[in-house]
Amino acid sequence: MSWPVHPALGDPVMDTMNFLNEIAARYPAAISFAPGRPYDGFFDVEQIFGHLRGYLDHLAAGLNPAQVRDALFQYGPTAGRIQGLIAEALRQDEGFDVPDESIVVTVGAQEAMLLTVRALFSRPEDVLLVCSPCYVGVVGVARLLGVTVRAVPERENGLDAGDLELAIKAEKALGNNPRAVYVIPDHSNPSGNTLGLETREQVLQIAHREQVLVLEDSPYRWAGPSEPVPSLKRLDQHRQVVQLGSFSKTVFPGARVGYVVADQEVAGGGLLAAELAKVKSMVTVNTPPLSQAVVAGALLSGGGGVRDLTAQTRRHYQRAMQLTLDQLELRLAGLPVRWNRPSGGFFLSLQVPFPADDRELISCAEEFGVLWTPMRYFHPDSGGEHGIRLSISCLSDEEIVTGVSRLAVYLTSRCSATSRQ
Repeated sequence: MSWPVHPALGDPVMDTMNFLNEIAARYPAAISFAPGRPYDGFFDVEQIFGHLRGYLDHLAAGLNPAQVRDALFQYGPTAGRIQGLIAEALRQDEGFDVPDESIVVTVGAQEAMLLTVRALFSRPEDVLLVCSPCYVGVVGVARLLGVTVRAVPERENGLDAGDLELAIKAEKALGNNPRAVYVIPDHSNPSGNTLGLETREQVLQIAHREQVLVLEDSPYRWAGPSEPVPSLKRLDQHRQVVQLGSFSKTVFPGARVGYVVADQEVAGGGLLAAELAKVKSMVTVNTPPLSQAVVAGALLSGGGGVRDLTAQTRRHYQRAMQLTLDQLELRLAGLPVRWNRPSGGFFLSLQVPFPADDRELISCAEEFGVLWTPMRYFHPDSGGEHGIRLSISCLSDEEIVTGVSRLAVYLTSRCSATSRQ
């Protein structure tokens, strides 16, 4: 007998994350611009022990030995143990203050999305607005929870506030309740776009006027300029922003530690964070204390924030991005191909004159030795058929030069074939 499973598991978006994790292994000889992994050339195993010892010393300054032991060996509070250190990091790095109790420590940002969407969306008419293209993880969460997703198409420079306002009004005209909009304002995955200050302020004004929450997810914020545009949460004057955070790109991804800043008041009293903790208690119960300890030690080693921790990797990402852009300019001159020019982050996107689908990807990997990701994976509805995402985050300079050279040969071949059709 074959057993039925939830219909959402048949949605193509559910295969995307596995694809991104596995495609490079299928073609080990190919240079891969596909996965969005952090650069690991600066990792050192001994750092983990140093961070752990630093946190233990921090605890020992205020706790007795039995309490220190429990902080590592026991489950710990569902909302987490290190909210105070995260609040201090936000204060130092981002310039805003939130109470410790408004923070929930999660098993990565993916759990943060799950908790938030589950807590906020309860009625059939509730709608989650997302940019298109969009990070697939939040779309997958919505599909699993039966939450309706509506796409707001990105323009070449990212989300347009006017488009967002029109989308909100359109949903309300249909009798729906646009509950929240999900955005990655800094070096977005997958497009690489960054929202300017004016657009951020406009988005917040619209959200306040229309009573829509903003789910701000910005894991690539410290993979760009050392003085980024102020975060939406920092600009937020009406508690419209729920910030979804991750230490995967700043400490290391294996820690699997993220967080939610949810300082909104809920009906009946209390903070949204407390409601998220209730959901978490029925999902992962708590975030592993050992992982929290390593992240906490890393924050302490960086003087309390992540800005200094990321200085070396930030320079790597910016150099890798600039090298990639320079190579594209050099090798794709004269081809009918367009691309954006991000100031940092992991990703950039290309537009090509032919459908960039799975068949093309496999052909490119097998015949030309280079991998990329079809942008259509990141469109909740249709779209992105002629788009390619390149990730530069985990490649060396030599790999970038060789990879773009191979990509150029592939694109020259395909553009020539397309022009003859």
